[in-house]
Parts: sequence; C-alpha cells; structure tokens
Amino acid sequence: MFFLGIESTAHTFGASIVDDLGKILTNVNSTYRPPTGVGIHPRKAAEHLNEVSSSVIEKALQGPVERFLPDAIGYSAGPGLGPCLRIGATISRALALYMDKALVPVHHGVAHLDLAMAAGHSHDPLAVLVSGGHTAIAVHLNRRWRVYGETEDITLGNLLDMFAREAKLPSPGGVAVESKAKEGRTLLSLPYTVKGNDVAYSGLLTAALRFLNNGHSLADICFSIQEVAFAMLAEAVERSLVQTRKKEVLIAGGVAANQRLREMIQMVAEDHGATFHPVPVQYSGDCGAQIACSGRLAFESGITIPVPESFVNPRWRLDEIDVPWIPRP
Repeated sequence: MFFLGIESTAHTFGASIVDDLGKILTNVNSTYRPPTGVGIHPRKAAEHLNEVSSSVIEKALQGPVERFLPDAIGYSAGPGLGPCLRIGATISRALALYMDKALVPVHHGVAHLDLAMAAGHSHDPLAVLVSGGHTAIAVHLNRRWRVYGETEDITLGNLLDMFAREAKLPSPGGVAVESKAKEGRTLLSLPYTVKGNDVAYSGLLTAALRFLNNGHSLADICFSIQEVAFAMLAEAVERSLVQTRKKEVLIAGGVAANQRLREMIQMVAEDHGATFHPVPVQYSGDCGAQIACSGRLAFESGITIPVPESFVNPRWRLDEIDVPWIPRP
C-alpha cells in the first residue's frame, strides 16, 4: 500500500509517498521565500503554494518504474495559516474524489513528532517540538499528547524569524541567526524568563532589538539570543524530564535543525540517563513526508474523514487530537 501526504500549513507545499512499512519513497517540497526584511504574507504564500502544487504532486507520484497510486491521501488540516491550509485541503479533496480514495486529516504538530519518532527510533519520549508554530514539551498519555510545558507568548521559531527580519537577515531567519551566532563572542544581558515548565520569549526579543538599534555587534546579539533562549528551553526540558522520568528525549520541528540547540538538549538528556533522539536535519522543516508518515498511522488506526467534513483548523492545539498509535512497540 502507498500513502500520499500533502503539506501546506505555511510557506511550504510538500507531497510525499510512504509505503505500508513507513518507508519514505518520495519527498518533494517547494518553499516560498519572502524578500529580506519581510515576513510571510499568507496570501502571497498561498499563491506560491497554488502555483507549484501540480508539479510537486506530479514529482512525488513518479516512482522509479511506474507512477505510485496512493491508497489514501493525508492532508495538513492545521494548525497553520488559513489561506495556505485551504490550498492543500482543496487539492486533497479533489484528488480523493478523483481517485476514489480515503481522505485523512493530519495535525501538523503531531506529524512532526510522528516522523521524528519513526526516523529517530523513539518509542515513548519526552517530546520537544520547536518551530515557527510550536514551542511545546509533551508526553503521550491516554491516547493524546499532553502538553507539559510551552511558550506563554511567541514561539522559539517566531523569536528567531522576527529578529532576523528586523536585522535584515535573509530567509529562513533561524538559519541566518545560527550562522551569524557562530561569529559572536560576547554574551549580552537578555531577559531569562522561565515559569515552571513554561518559557516566554517576547521580552527577550524586545531587548535584543534594543541592542540592535543601539548599534551592538549583530554577531554578539545572535549569539546571545541563542544562548539565552535555548538555555531557557533546556531548563524547562530538564525539569519536565525529572518530573516525568522518561527514558527518551525527542526533539522535532524546524528549529530542531539548530546544532547549538541540539547540543543543549542532548546534554540534558544524557545528564539524566535518557537517550537523545533528534529528528534528522533533512526532515526537521515542514515537508510532505511528515504528513504522509502521520497519515499512514492515522489511516491504519481507522481515522478517515468524509470529503464534505474535511475542514481546516488554523488554531488546532497539539493536545486536542487523539493519537492512538503511540507508544509504539
């Protein structure tokens, strides 16, 4: 059996085929890049997704010998930008009707974790999900991911992207900040806000922008943002790990590609006798493979949706959806 996954939550339109063993056979993605200093405009991003959708799907369906014919179609139903989500949902509905195949709604955040768990051989972790749309520490209990800690304001990905935009760094902002941070040497005084297992980043962003406007070294500011922001998250992860006594720590999402963040979370895991399971860098960002992977697991658990009921939910929380296929044997 083959499963098609379609991703369209924000700036990336992706399509991927996985087989019934979860092996990723194709993974084709096209990402909208806004001009330097400009954020993602939902309408412009949706226009890009619409323009590239046909070619991306066509490439994903093309196997080495013959075209793949999917047995089910998964689509990113949320959370995300409404105009972008609707592009992917509309295309997925059309394909499901045309091919007479089952339609599977997929939660974008759950999909990040599903792909990371499969690729990183994790079974029952303390999960750290960090991206533009998520900053959460979660454990799986009674068929759902339970949020054990999260951001109280902006996400870690938002922090990096918003600062990069103001600093006129190129997109993607997180990658640009990481590169610049390697040149930094001086740790600047930035707000450190941890409340139990939760973090807050808006004060750190305001202070970093103040340093930027006052002419401080951009490299030192980027270095300081990373060190302080990542240390805050690492503290929250460590406290959560002690409280939950998990033996695995998983990190997933676009910001999980950052090597300094991976180092910090790995040190926390190893200090407490837990194994560390980072998502492979090539699957850290938004991609069709995550939707195909999660869609397969949902389909095999009996989760499908009639086309007339296949709505999108831009504000769908991680803990609002049943995930009966975890823990894995």
